[in-house]
Amino acid sequence: MTLDAVVKSASGVGRKTAFATTLAVAFIAAATIAGAWFFQIVLEILPCPLCLEQRYAYYFAFPFGLLVAFALAKGAPRCLIIPPLAVLTLVVLVNAGLGAYHAGVEWGFWLGPTECSGTVLDLGKGSLLENLDRVKVVRCDQVQWRFLGLSLAGYNALISLLMAAISGWGIAALAGKVR
Repeated sequence: MTLDAVVKSASGVGRKTAFATTLAVAFIAAATIAGAWFFQIVLEILPCPLCLEQRYAYYFAFPFGLLVAFALAKGAPRCLIIPPLAVLTLVVLVNAGLGAYHAGVEWGFWLGPTECSGTVLDLGKGSLLENLDRVKVVRCDQVQWRFLGLSLAGYNALISLLMAAISGWGIAALAGKVR
């Protein structure tokens, strides 16, 4: 086997791994959003403003991951695939940080944003009854559901870290560092 054949074979394995990892990230994003909607619609656990912000990364990761996987399947060069995979990794890492921040707010380690963990009513505007009719705030610092000691924000942080590790594995595979 020539050196050229070994390099082509290794790059093919790396592309397959990157394709699989990119699809995995996209489908984990879709499953996570489906789970969030299930909690919201079926179980009636309403999201707070921070919960809604944490969904943005999943709304981005699903179609973007599919787009990168499509580009890989069509044979796009490695130099055009690694940067989008790095963007995907960065987006889900930032989301993991947001999830950890939200979990810290729930545990009382630090204060959350005033729009969802500050005072609920501004009595300076309108009557008390008008304010009560308008306010429908789900507080960010009150946990509505826990499983094994973690809230949904904690699980979001873990899922996002998993997605970052998987997409990082795809980058490493394209760079020839892993198979």
